[in-house]
Amino acid sequence: MSEKIVILGAGESGCGTALLAKKQGFQVFVSDQGSISQSAKNIFDTLEIEWEEETHTLSKMKDAQYIMKSPGIRAQTPLVQSLEAIDIPVISEIEFASKYTKATLIGITGSNGKTTTAMMTYKILDDAGFDVALAGNIGNSFAKEVAENERQFYVLEISSFQLDNIVNFAPHIGVITNITPDHLDRYGDDFTAYLKSKLRINENQTQRDFLLFNGEDPQLSTAVQNINTKVTLHEFGTLNKNINTTYIENDNILIETKKNKTMINTMEFPLKGRHNLLNAMAASTVANLLDVSKETIRESLLNFKGAPHRLEPVLKIQNIRYINDSKATNVNAVYFALESMSAPTIWIVGGVDKGNDYEILYPLVREKVKAIICLGVDNQKIINAFQSITDLMVETQSMKEAVLIAKKIAEKNDNVLLSPACASFDLFQNYEDRGDQFKQAVREL
Repeated sequence: MSEKIVILGAGESGCGTALLAKKQGFQVFVSDQGSISQSAKNIFDTLEIEWEEETHTLSKMKDAQYIMKSPGIRAQTPLVQSLEAIDIPVISEIEFASKYTKATLIGITGSNGKTTTAMMTYKILDDAGFDVALAGNIGNSFAKEVAENERQFYVLEISSFQLDNIVNFAPHIGVITNITPDHLDRYGDDFTAYLKSKLRINENQTQRDFLLFNGEDPQLSTAVQNINTKVTLHEFGTLNKNINTTYIENDNILIETKKNKTMINTMEFPLKGRHNLLNAMAASTVANLLDVSKETIRESLLNFKGAPHRLEPVLKIQNIRYINDSKATNVNAVYFALESMSAPTIWIVGGVDKGNDYEILYPLVREKVKAIICLGVDNQKIINAFQSITDLMVETQSMKEAVLIAKKIAEKNDNVLLSPACASFDLFQNYEDRGDQFKQAVREL
């Protein structure tokens, strides 16, 4: 009798897990509280995978050996707690997928910068001729990649929710880009719980493995230095003589390990801002640990285009620059965006608040923002936070309206920046949909 796996959620990670589980001979049952897309149903039907939508039938799950919980489903839901109470292991998709590959894994997590760092790392390794795929929170799910395209290396962008349900998952190189208060609504407003979740990337690493972390993040640095681990620690962002380190000196990235010192010139590096230098330091260090030449690393970084929806220039109309930063779903990401603005800025902000504290933005808003356009179903928290420090605030309910108002307010050489600081689910399907609607509205001006 084959083992049974129940998959909760039929999104990207659920579909990928179903494909891989079927390939590995499991009896598969997919259950989604919402509706399942037609394309997913077609895949399940073709593979003879049983599925249900708009409900969860607990009686069909009690004989499972594993439950794969999609990252969007909270651990506190009654269904998940019922399954845990009858001792069925609840695992994440990255845990399940990692059982079926012998590839070298590079796992990248953090509150901000993980997409850019993962894309940079993948580009460098791909340019260097590695048999590598980019997966996880970006592109295909890890499980789908393992099922369909077995590679020797995987660069994985990993969220804290995916790390919450690992058992043996262990990347050879783990990267933590930074830790700032994000998703606190999922962690009982407890920053320490969120931090612990991110640090789980190191949980199963051994002395053969590496953990890279941002030395400019004080809370992260303290937390990493306090973990009991045999892993090789490597700090990036600061020069630290006591540890392997990557830092900037005279426009060069310097990577120092016990074995050698590597220097990579960043003079014509296209992405601006300190945060992008930190991302480049992390990606360069990963490549260096995998013996990629400094010439290849430099060449890849010079040709790197950046992640879509992350400080993405859209158009310049009548000398007004429109910038799409829809991926900025927390306050720290907006901080980086505003910090990189060199002209007066009209800031479009709002959505589903994840427990944001906006105080860190006050100095930058005073210095750089001439008007705030709120774009959300409920904007009260943003209004309360900023009405005393900005001259002009406008509330809108659609992207088109927000962009039209921004155009009216903007003067020559101003920036119009969509950098929402919030999740997108009140008015949009996801941050990509929000960014695409912004770009469409700008093109129609």
